[in-house]
This record gives sequence, C-alpha cells and structure tokens, in this order.
Amino acid sequence: MSAVGDRPRRTVRGAVPPGPPPWAAPALYRRLVADRLTLLSRATARYGDAVRMTIGPKTIYLFNHPDHAKHVLADHSGDYRKGIGLTEARRVIGDGLLTSHGEVWRQQRTTIQPLFQNKRLALLDSVIAEEAGRLVERLRAHAGGGPVDVSKEMTGLALGVLGRTLLDADLEEHSSLGHAFEGVQDQAMFEMVTLAMVPLWLPLPLHLRFRRARGELHRIVDRLVAGRRRHPTDGHDLLSRLIATTGLADGARAGLADGGDALDRLRGELITVLLAGHETTASTLSWAFHLLDRHPEVRERVRAEAVSVLGDRPPVYRDLHRLTYTTMVLEEVMRLYPPVWALTRVAEREDEVGGYRVPAGADVLISPYTLHRHPAYWREPDRFRPERFAPEASADRPRYAYIPFGAGPRFCVGNHLGMMEATFVLAMVTRDLRLTGLPGRRAVPEPMLSLRVRGGLPMTVSPA
Repeated sequence: MSAVGDRPRRTVRGAVPPGPPPWAAPALYRRLVADRLTLLSRATARYGDAVRMTIGPKTIYLFNHPDHAKHVLADHSGDYRKGIGLTEARRVIGDGLLTSHGEVWRQQRTTIQPLFQNKRLALLDSVIAEEAGRLVERLRAHAGGGPVDVSKEMTGLALGVLGRTLLDADLEEHSSLGHAFEGVQDQAMFEMVTLAMVPLWLPLPLHLRFRRARGELHRIVDRLVAGRRRHPTDGHDLLSRLIATTGLADGARAGLADGGDALDRLRGELITVLLAGHETTASTLSWAFHLLDRHPEVRERVRAEAVSVLGDRPPVYRDLHRLTYTTMVLEEVMRLYPPVWALTRVAEREDEVGGYRVPAGADVLISPYTLHRHPAYWREPDRFRPERFAPEASADRPRYAYIPFGAGPRFCVGNHLGMMEATFVLAMVTRDLRLTGLPGRRAVPEPMLSLRVRGGLPMTVSPA
C-alpha cells in the first residue's frame, strides 16, 4: 500500500461549514479555557452537524454526525493523524499509544494488543474481583461516618487493577502515583488550551508542579523496570513486553543510568497506558455511582440483578453475560459522560466530510459528548435511561452514533478490560453498600484527558 502522501489527489468540491464569525474568536477562546463542553454543545445546537470555528491560530472543524465519525475515524483514518491536545501533550507525556502515530503507533499497538485478548482477560477475573472486594471493604469502613471521595477511591481501584493485570506489579507501594498523574494531566490540558505556546522553562507554579510530577513518574517507572529486570516473569505482562521491545532486557544498563532513548520510550509508553487506562475507568465508575444515587429505581434494579446472579460470592468472567442490566447502566453512563469526550485529528491531505471541504492540515474534532446527545438518534438525550441500550431499543441505531471507546483502528485497546472491571465493581458495591451524595452538591463534568467529576465526588456510605 502506498503512503498517504503518495496517493493520487482527488477533486474536493465541498462547501465551507457554517460557524461563528471571525470576530467571535476571543469569546470562543475564553469558552475553550473555561467551559469546553458548553462551547461544543452550543456550536452544534446553533450551526448543525458541521461547524467551522476559528480560535486563536487554529481553525477547528467540528463534525457531529455518525457518518462523519465513520468517515474520519474509520473509513479514512489513514488520512488523519492525532490532533489538537494530544499533539501538544506529547511534550508532557511522551510518545505513547495515546499520542503517537504512524509506524511507531503500529509497533506499540502490536506490543500491547495480546494483553487484552479475551482468553487472557478470562484468567484475570479473580484478580479484578479481589481488587473490587478490597474496595468494598475500604468503603464499608466509612459506613455511618463522614463522606468519602468516591472519585479518589475509584482512582485507587483502577490503578490497583492495572498494576496487577498489566504489569504483574503492586502499585500500592507507589503511593505518590495518583498525585503525580494529576500534575501531568493538568499540564497536558494547559498545553492544549495554550496550544503549547508557553515555554516549559518558565517558572510558573503549574510548570514547577509538572516537573516534580514528571520526575516522580520517571522514578517510579525506573524502579519498576529495575525490579522486573532483577526478577523476570514469564513475559506475558506489559512491563516485560516493553522491556523486551525497547531493548532493555539485556544485561547492560541500556540507558537506565543516564535516561537513554530506550528508557525514554518505555517511560512514555508506560505512563500513557497507566494514565489513560486508570482515568477512563475511574471517571466512568464515579459518574455511575453519582447517577445511581440520583436514580434509586435504577440502583435497586442493579442491586437485585447482582443478588440474583452473584448471591454473596464474587463475580467470575462468565457472569458478564448475565449482568445484562448492569452493563446497560454502564453503557448509558458512558453515553452521557463518555470517558473520552473529544477525538482530535489533523487532516494529512485535503478531504471532504459530509459534503464539506476539509483543507490539508486542518484540525478536525469528533466529540462523543455531543454526538451521544444528538437528538436525531437519542430520544430525550439528557435523560438517564439505561433501557435505551436494550437489544430491541438499539437495533436500528447507527453504529457510529455511540463511540465511547473511539472507533476505527484506534479503537480503545483496553475496552473489554475496562468494562469487566466496571461491571464487577458496580455490581459488588451496589449489592453490599449504598453511596449517597451530599445534599446540595452538584456533580460538574470536568473535561480533562477524561471526563471526570470536578473537585471529586464526596458521598456517604451505608449498608445496602
């Protein structure tokens, strides 16, 4: 197959999408910084399924139709590379699976893909159930007491699961990991909204915090690598595979002492997988418990299903096919609050999407957040209704109207692991405990690398 640049040019005659006038750029930029979700929602509500917005030096083409998503993310994915936000984040989190493209991405995907095969996931059910059980006991210890930050608990759970299932390592001993990820993620979003135009060497408080966080993440990765090289495993975990593919498996130090290229590559890949992997699952579970609290009738159905299917035992892999309503609840949670709220691309060549011309080099945005609320495909789109994911209700829905894990070649490689983890946790916690939000406190979405709850999610705990 010829490279993208070698493909024959084709005639593109599409129209220019509608959008705000050029003089609206300052207001759009303020909204980008302060309220990105409202910016996207208002743009699609006013201008339709294709919107052209000029924000600072960037002109963004926002597409909000299932056919548009299919075109950009799947059918013509080779004509696009990762875009705004992720491009800038590369200087923060390195060249990992989330930010890389081309041959580098393909090699990384080949390395990690076998770890997420169903036959391997089926062997991890006891590990996930054990971590979920430990979470239940931690929450139970707060019963009758003050509120606990459920978002923080979900983050700890997700890191624990990733550590044991992907790295064959216990990440609890690295207690600073979650805090370090916060510093890196804050910097990554700052890079996005400033378009990476603020030098990292400036001694801004955010930059200083980021440098400390990045240094801590590098130290943790270095310790994990050094420990695995001293005590090799069977090679079927991510850490061992990365050590082998980056050339750090031999007896020489291979850059461990001086931060060589091989170690830098491993750091970028491992940090990216851990950051993206734990953030998406933690945010989905946080929103799930918030919505169950707001909809007690749904919570009772989840609990009844858990009692019926599981009794008082932990779940196993085959239970996933029986926890059908719990799965529907999680799917509806991810419709309203998709963990990846924006999929950004840059057009490598001129294209036409839905009858609209996209110039070469243009920034293209597909937002699952707005697509999942498209009134043509979702009745009462802002209402929480898990029943819309029953087979009979979703049979005629366009495939690309719902893309919580992305679409096309870059479809989230860890989606099955994340769903198994979320299903086990939601069933076990709801079966045994009741989490109740604080009166008067709103849960506000915060679009960072994932769509998390701003300021955490304090809830009180009581027996179910």
